[in-house]
Amino acid sequence: MQTTISGIQMPNTVLAREVTELVRDTAPELLFNHSSRVYYFGAIAARQRGLGFDPDLLYTGAMFHDMGLTEKHSSARERFEVDGANAARDFLRRHGISQSDIDTVWTAIALHTTPGIPQHMHPVVALVTAGVEMDVLGLTYARYSDDERQSVVDAFPRSEHFKEDMIQAFYDGIKHKPETTFGNVKADVLADKDPRFVRGNFCDVIRQSRWVS
Repeated sequence: MQTTISGIQMPNTVLAREVTELVRDTAPELLFNHSSRVYYFGAIAARQRGLGFDPDLLYTGAMFHDMGLTEKHSSARERFEVDGANAARDFLRRHGISQSDIDTVWTAIALHTTPGIPQHMHPVVALVTAGVEMDVLGLTYARYSDDERQSVVDAFPRSEHFKEDMIQAFYDGIKHKPETTFGNVKADVLADKDPRFVRGNFCDVIRQSRWVS
């Protein structure tokens, strides 16, 4: 498997290899490739922003960030983000990683769908979200060169109908626990007081992103 893409190298460590094997064996190809792209887009974002990071921690955060959508790691009551964070926590504990590093990865995964906060935190936390926002939402699409985008997608292809496939994957992973989707309560305040307020829609953002599929 290609490990160096656009000057970014996947960590060649025992930990990273075991992360790859575990996620490949557990998650469908859609999520494995998406999570791999999140690592590379996050690492490219680090280069753009001048941020240093631990490659093993970023790789683990990126590869586990959607594990809560898989049947094996989906709990009955926790948010899928927390399920993925807990799976990464347990994996890192088995490998003797320090609690502070485990906490960083846990936070990166738990907050990856919470906009406006991760970018102010530890680089690993910020970069997991940066990779997700690029690959799923295309929020920073223009900050990446054509070569950067294409090289990442060539190595880890997007499915033909990636946008709809990801929306379906989210739905399949959370439909049995709808109460865990309770979100930003401030939107409820605006909806209650301002009849002109229009809620943002996550699925609309995905579909309207600059990515083709």
